[in-house]
Amino acid sequence: MNVDNVKSQMRKGMLEYCIMLLLHKEAAYASDIIQKLKEARLIVVEGTLYPLLTRLKNDKLLSYECIESTQGPPRKYYQLTAEGETFLSELEASWRELSDTVNHLTNN
Repeated sequence: MNVDNVKSQMRKGMLEYCIMLLLHKEAAYASDIIQKLKEARLIVVEGTLYPLLTRLKNDKLLSYECIESTQGPPRKYYQLTAEGETFLSELEASWRELSDTVNHLTNN
C-alpha cells in the first residue's frame, strides 16, 4: 500500500469541510480560499478547487456574488447558504466524532 495515496485520499476527504469552514467565517474569492488553505498547509490548485466550488454551489450549499474588480473581470465571492450552514454543522459533528475515535485509539 502506498502511504502517499492514503494521505492524498485523507486530504481530499477533508477539503470540502475545510473550504466550508473558511466560508463560514467570511465570503471569499477562489484565490483567497487557495491562499488560506496553503497557509494551513493544505495545498490545493485551481483545477481542484473550481470543480468543488461548482459542485457545492449546484448542491445549494454555496452561493456567490459577482463584485467588480479594478484588475480585470468581476470576481465571484463565495459564501455559505443557509443549507450550507446546516450541512457544515453536520460535518462538524461528524468531525468531532471521528476525532474523538482517533484520539481514543491513539491514547489506548
